[in-house]
Amino acid sequence: MFSPSRNAAEGFSAQSNLFQITKSSVVTEDFRVINVSKSLFPINYEQLNSWRLKMMYNTDSSVTNDIVIQLSSTACWNASFLDQSDDAHFKTNPKIPGIDLNSVRTLFEVLSKPAFSGLLEQATKSFESLLIPQLPRSPPDVEAMRIYLILSEYPALQDSKNYIRLTIPLAMAILRLDANPSKVLDNWWCFMDDSFFTRMVDMYKSIVVFMLTGGKTVLVPVFYDNYFLATLRLLEKLHKVNLKANHVEYSRFYIPDITSLVDIQEDYLKWFLSKADIKMGSSPSEQNDFPSVNLCAFPFILNAQAKTTMLQTDAELQMQMAVSGANLHNVFMLLTLEPHLARNPYLVLHVRRNHLVSDTLRELTMYSDVDLKKPLKVIFDGEEAVDAGGVTKEFFLLLLKELLDPVYGMFTHYTDSNLLWFSDKCFVEQNWFHLIGIICGLAIYNSTVVDLHFPLALYKKLLDVPPTLEDFKELSPTEARSLQQLLDYEGGDVEETFLLNFSITRENYGMTEIKELVPGGESIAVDKNNRF
Repeated sequence: MFSPSRNAAEGFSAQSNLFQITKSSVVTEDFRVINVSKSLFPINYEQLNSWRLKMMYNTDSSVTNDIVIQLSSTACWNASFLDQSDDAHFKTNPKIPGIDLNSVRTLFEVLSKPAFSGLLEQATKSFESLLIPQLPRSPPDVEAMRIYLILSEYPALQDSKNYIRLTIPLAMAILRLDANPSKVLDNWWCFMDDSFFTRMVDMYKSIVVFMLTGGKTVLVPVFYDNYFLATLRLLEKLHKVNLKANHVEYSRFYIPDITSLVDIQEDYLKWFLSKADIKMGSSPSEQNDFPSVNLCAFPFILNAQAKTTMLQTDAELQMQMAVSGANLHNVFMLLTLEPHLARNPYLVLHVRRNHLVSDTLRELTMYSDVDLKKPLKVIFDGEEAVDAGGVTKEFFLLLLKELLDPVYGMFTHYTDSNLLWFSDKCFVEQNWFHLIGIICGLAIYNSTVVDLHFPLALYKKLLDVPPTLEDFKELSPTEARSLQQLLDYEGGDVEETFLLNFSITRENYGMTEIKELVPGGESIAVDKNNRF
């Protein structure tokens, strides 16, 4: 049975023996007394100033070593900028980092002053050689994740001379994170202020340009590829966060310099062939002229000009493959003595000018999706003109003009904006709308511009992005202004002032009809509460 008195006596006896052994040799350290030289302090202005003075007036290497230990300690940095407002640091979780980033910025501003230049250099060296390389894949807890936000505020990261030393290694450390801590960082980025996020995006965009211009002169090829890919993948991570958080416009990720620094056509071909696991037949010296990292794999950084080039290249490639496939099939048919089964390497449409729509519908139903990828040739019945491109352009112009004719009722033209929208009252079959889709696709595929005045809302719907009142303002400014006045009205007598219900009255070919916007809308008055 456990005896307190006996154990106490044995413990005292053991302590006495230990005291006798060490008394004549080395005095034991009393761990109840705080050893200031071995303590890790929060990093603040007072601490920075203390280090600065020690470095100025003390040449002892142990002093510098102590400073390096603390500057390279994630524990010191993580505990240094706690958000004191409403004890927010106690609420640290996957959505709340619990630190005050304004305090971080203020401290780094102090560190950037000329008086602290020596300490700034030491901090940069500590980050480069110790802190960043030691960042773990799986931090022990959520609070240990704060270092990724703190380091992102370090001003030296934005200096091009530190891209290779600090900025890209930090990106690599972030990308090394395991799935759960990586999600935590994504969540924190979602709740960061827009200025923080914008600075991160702009910084890594600048590195992409740096890598395309002078990056190869400072890195051996194997490191160049890894560093370049890490930069692009971090931008991709930021882009995915932005899709949820909407910190910046999608166009903020565009890098216009790419169109002048990279041959987009060449880059796309290499990306396409790499997906097919086909090597290009160029010499090693020619291959080194282009980055092995394919920018087309990261389309969010490409502007409209670059994407147009990419789509045109894809269309040309698909056409060549379709033609080659048809020619190969024809050779095989000749060898098997069945030439009647030969395939035309072109998509040929035979149409009559006075039956353009019906003939086009008939012709297109005869072809498969594979055939639609062949180069287009149009033959007008009774005409001998060879289609070298001009006939095709005329075909698209005449066909779309006829399809948009009000007599078919497929579209409604808005006079105020000169834009078109789909009509729910038309006199044609649904496959006519499908035809317009195919025609538009063929026109783009064959590098032909078609004049269709649709609002931005159409493209939002294609991307499954909900349209807003602003989109309606583009289509019908007058009606949209009326709706905006209804929303902005501050009085409580909305029902009496506007006398509206949830239905609209419209004219359809001389007939007036009432369309309810919601079930029973004609009997539901618009009031202050339901107008939204």
